[in-house]
Amino acid sequence: MKNYHLFLVIILFNSCQYFEKQVPSEKELLQKELKSINWKEVDEYPSLQDCEKIDDKIQRKNCFFEVLTQLIQEKLSTDTLSLLYPKLDTIEVKVTIFPNATMQFEPQFAKDSLNYDRVKIDSILKLRLVNFPKVNPAIKRGVPVKTQFILPVIIKVE
Repeated sequence: MKNYHLFLVIILFNSCQYFEKQVPSEKELLQKELKSINWKEVDEYPSLQDCEKIDDKIQRKNCFFEVLTQLIQEKLSTDTLSLLYPKLDTIEVKVTIFPNATMQFEPQFAKDSLNYDRVKIDSILKLRLVNFPKVNPAIKRGVPVKTQFILPVIIKVE
């Protein structure tokens, strides 16, 4: 019986440490969680309907970029851009996909490309790069997010 009382006293004193622990504040927990998030990566990349069937994340990403680049090249190949600027063989297009699944395209020019009419090229791109298939936006922690990337688009002379 004596051992039983001694055992209860030891358990009682050891259990007190469980009640004295300090609970971190909401701000501390939020800051810790925000620091643990990699803001430069998304959980799921944007995707097109054609690429939805692919299960592998990297293959789906590659499919999306290949299909989108091909669609942009097809839309620009029927234009006079290659006739107006025969030396312009590749143009970099900054693609922005918003959380509401809308897309925006902007040409990116090198600093030494002063001989191109940027306004004219931008207007041609805005006219041609319309009516794309539905794009599912990128997902970060279950929430659709805005993503941006630059695609090199080869302008084909036909």
